[in-house]
Amino acid sequence: MLVAVFATAQTPAPSAAALVRGVLLERDPQTTGGQFSVRTADNQVLRYQFDRKTYVEREHDLIDVPRLKPGEKVEVVSDAVPGSALRYARTVHVLDDAPPPRPMTAGRYRAYRTSDDRNLPTGNLTYSGVVFRINPERLMLHTRTGGEQSIQLRKDTRYLQNGEIVEADKLALNTRVFIRAGKDIYDQVEAYQVIWGTILDPK
Repeated sequence: MLVAVFATAQTPAPSAAALVRGVLLERDPQTTGGQFSVRTADNQVLRYQFDRKTYVEREHDLIDVPRLKPGEKVEVVSDAVPGSALRYARTVHVLDDAPPPRPMTAGRYRAYRTSDDRNLPTGNLTYSGVVFRINPERLMLHTRTGGEQSIQLRKDTRYLQNGEIVEADKLALNTRVFIRAGKDIYDQVEAYQVIWGTILDPK
């Protein structure tokens, strides 16, 4: 019986998808690295590794994993780690609940979010790789699997370098990037966010 229990304990958890949404259950308190767990809608509990390079965003502000609150709804983009049952969390986005009631101020409604932020799509596709060709309409990636991926650029594509929003001309060739994307009505992949650089430590 003990042998059976030991074997069960050593069985790795099933591998999670690269993009997962769920509720944060717990997280380690240190900023240098650790683990956190997420419960998905079908009640699976998944654990992830994180470190200082994990990109964490809440309401467009950069934070770190220890500032996440258990019970928050999150979206995790992760990579497989060779030899480990846990995946590495590359990005964590806190998902917004419904906007709170807008208070009246001097007879006018106060805007909950800017129109640019409100209209920015979140996307359901993610890509990472090295930029080897770029023009105002499109960029080409060398992906980790060795293939090439063509991605359209939109007029409202957001570019983040080292956690700061920058202009498109800051993106250089041979830069390793992470892209949040989706498909348009013509089934073409288009970029909503292009992220590169390192994440600065919070002050």
